[in-house]
Amino acid sequence: MSQADIDATEAPLLDHLIELRKRLIYCVIGLVLAFVLSFAFSTQIFNILILPFEWGTGASAKLIQTQLLGFFLVKLKIGFFGALFITFPLIAIQIYRFVAPGLYSNERNAFRPYLIATPIFFVLGACLVFFFLLPVAIRFFYSLIEGTGGGGQSAVELMPDVLSYLDFVMMLILAFGLCFQLPVILTLLGQIGVLSYEQLKSGRKFAIVGVFIVAAVLTPPDPISQIAMAVPLMALYEVSVQAVRFLESRRAAQAAKEAAAE
Repeated sequence: MSQADIDATEAPLLDHLIELRKRLIYCVIGLVLAFVLSFAFSTQIFNILILPFEWGTGASAKLIQTQLLGFFLVKLKIGFFGALFITFPLIAIQIYRFVAPGLYSNERNAFRPYLIATPIFFVLGACLVFFFLLPVAIRFFYSLIEGTGGGGQSAVELMPDVLSYLDFVMMLILAFGLCFQLPVILTLLGQIGVLSYEQLKSGRKFAIVGVFIVAAVLTPPDPISQIAMAVPLMALYEVSVQAVRFLESRRAAQAAKEAAAE
């Protein structure tokens, strides 16, 4: 580690505060612009968000509205949801640019690939919810009321409120998107030496308990949603364990190569 690398990580407190304000301004501007764009196309976005409902029920969506300002609130929520979804990569980049001056050059090089992996895994989690979990969960909920009346007819007609449905969809998408950051976080901690393969391997049983607790907290109180989150998270945890193992083996091989060269 050269003295230039060490000096590059030092800066007065005022410079840090100015840099933080600059990054926050960028994030706020990005959120505002994305909100305006999402609100302008909120009806089209809503038509996309009700597709899992139609896939699950096998019919056209029939949602109800019980408030006078109901659909206006829907458009506002879609605007905020779309703004957060669109600006997620921008926020991640601004966080990196804020902390990058405090990192050594090798740490900055190790950190950059995770900027690409973060939005990719977020989208993967959102796609899992949109194309699989929501249709399956909605089909399961509707199957519970089938044949509740006489003659094979349903005595209960399920007509979800549009605000409740939207909250349900957005909560699951955001929860899965954030939970799918698990391999990114664990691999990054393994890359910088905070976690090791042995620690992750020995902590597997605690990870299983933690995953099911997180799934119970973040998902609706039904077994389908909880299992649908817990199983992919455990798979991602195992992927993280093997990724950290690969990083350690590569680091050991590099160290052995440098030692042989000396």
